[in-house]
Amino acid sequence: MSGIFGDTLTFTQEEGADVRLVAFGDDKYARYETLDGYSVVYDETRGCYCYAETDSRGAERRFVSSSTPITQPAPEGLPRHLREGQTYRRDVVKDRLIQMLPEEDRATTDPDTLLTFGPEKGLLPGFVLNEGDVQGLTILVDFPGTPTDVTVDEVSALLNSPGFTANGNRCSVKEFFRTMSTGKLRFSNTVVGPLRLSRPRLSYSLPVNEGKLVPEALQAAADAGVDFSRFDSLGRGVVDSVCIMYAGRTEFRGDLWPHNFRFPAQIGSVRTDLYTVTSIGETAADLSIGTFCHESGHLLCRWPDLYDYGKIEREGDDFTSAGLGTYCAMAAGNNLGDGFLPSAVCVYLRRLVGWTHDVDISAPGVHEARQGAYDTSLIYQHPQRKNIEYYLVENRSRMGFDSELTSSGLAVYHCDIKGSNEFQNGTPTNHYQCALLQADGHRDLETFQNQGDGADLYGPTLGTAVSHSSRPASLWWDGSESGLTISDISAPGEVLTFRTGAQGVAGTLVTGESAPGAVIPEEDAGGLTDVIALEGEGTVRDLKVKIDIEHPRIGDLRVVLMAPSGRRAVIHNRTGGDTKNLRVRLDSQPPSLLAPLIGDAVPGSWKLKITDAVGPAAGVLVRWSLNIRTGT
Repeated sequence: MSGIFGDTLTFTQEEGADVRLVAFGDDKYARYETLDGYSVVYDETRGCYCYAETDSRGAERRFVSSSTPITQPAPEGLPRHLREGQTYRRDVVKDRLIQMLPEEDRATTDPDTLLTFGPEKGLLPGFVLNEGDVQGLTILVDFPGTPTDVTVDEVSALLNSPGFTANGNRCSVKEFFRTMSTGKLRFSNTVVGPLRLSRPRLSYSLPVNEGKLVPEALQAAADAGVDFSRFDSLGRGVVDSVCIMYAGRTEFRGDLWPHNFRFPAQIGSVRTDLYTVTSIGETAADLSIGTFCHESGHLLCRWPDLYDYGKIEREGDDFTSAGLGTYCAMAAGNNLGDGFLPSAVCVYLRRLVGWTHDVDISAPGVHEARQGAYDTSLIYQHPQRKNIEYYLVENRSRMGFDSELTSSGLAVYHCDIKGSNEFQNGTPTNHYQCALLQADGHRDLETFQNQGDGADLYGPTLGTAVSHSSRPASLWWDGSESGLTISDISAPGEVLTFRTGAQGVAGTLVTGESAPGAVIPEEDAGGLTDVIALEGEGTVRDLKVKIDIEHPRIGDLRVVLMAPSGRRAVIHNRTGGDTKNLRVRLDSQPPSLLAPLIGDAVPGSWKLKITDAVGPAAGVLVRWSLNIRTGT
């Protein structure tokens, strides 16, 4: 299923021009707002989007149309950002999820486990097609008034051709899965159509026609003489894969929302089961592999989504996180390069379907991580929860399938097959299924600040980068020490090396002092930067800083301490008014301004940056010093 969380998209109306709306949700439940924040619904009687009102005030409240088109001013007094009731939203999602299950399993299954939980040892319920020759059926459909000029050959090339790069695509869908599985899964598609459906295109996005697109498309294929038994590679009596691609651009509502679901229908000697729906686009130039690969990952491999659906729309969790962001094609990575250049499937999911062999990194020593070594999982296991909770390490240097990532270097994942990427809390009970340790310690993915940034992966690091005392720390989810320590990480590249095992001696004292007597420039954004170069090993466990600055008005000064990694702590930020001379004596005992630097590597250039926002009174950095007690 493809989630949309605050993206601005174009939507078609039966009456009137296309409109731009902000969408939130997925094919299970979604809501839409105007660009200025008013909730909207599609009014079938008017054939256009209208401002939404609610029919009551309780948890069961639902949207109803105000009958005022969004091309007109909003009704007087209408509040922005209206929501339907929590109970109603929850029931819609539960009903939709339960329909994915065989009828005999519906009474005994908790629908929550069908979200980003992987209830079957990390995977979604259902038969896993992870190896061998799998022949999928792709049915192209168009509509009265919406024909398509995209040909069977053009779609077949997108899905099957070796060396496929048309429109800027990285490869074909077949090549994507062949590469991710190191040749274990050979997924091809037979393309038929285009076949004409009975209703206009937009009618399949309306609630009144929910669930009608797929059976119509299957019946049209059967009527056209398609032999469905050809697509049962294992002789199970079940069609391996059905994808329906519809004419026109992607419409994020109703049956037209790209999704993976199930529709059991007996056709001759076989029955259908899981299927995907996506769009063809308006022309062949719109054909991209990202969404097809993502949805096929659900269908074939039963991979769960590694993003947060936004429980604010579901169970009442008041926060939405980014999950694994762009670092996996089963999170937001399928959308990189507008879907033409999706990222790789992360090693966690590849391992779950048996595409990798484990390389144990628990023994101290130097290890190699090769970019694109998709058959290898560098693993550090929990001794009591083997194959349940563990750490995985992977080279995600910016090349090949990872060329569009915002960061480049060593990825460290904390994995737990009993977790869920709905749970961004990082607690023993509410934590991700696959969490990326973000090297900058900011947890931007958990707080939904972005889908990935340039400081997430570990770049060249002298000394210890990851340990029990680093930020983030390599603890187990119950808070106990894992023993995983990673140090001496080399620069990103095809081969990246790193060391495991403790480095340095815990408790070692490392000190440095500088007495520059340097003038602080006035009204200069660059300010004054002074450096103390430290030697030694290990990470910062305790830190003390002394700073002596002579200045007639300390309220003009901003003082920042920067570690060699680039992490920074703001020591003084234009407070103190007319007080003379700044004398700072800080330690890292919490709560402390120095907290961001705890766990950082010790060796390298520590910088003190001082800026004076106001002239004309000049100041002088007399001296400053560092006193660091190391951890391992």
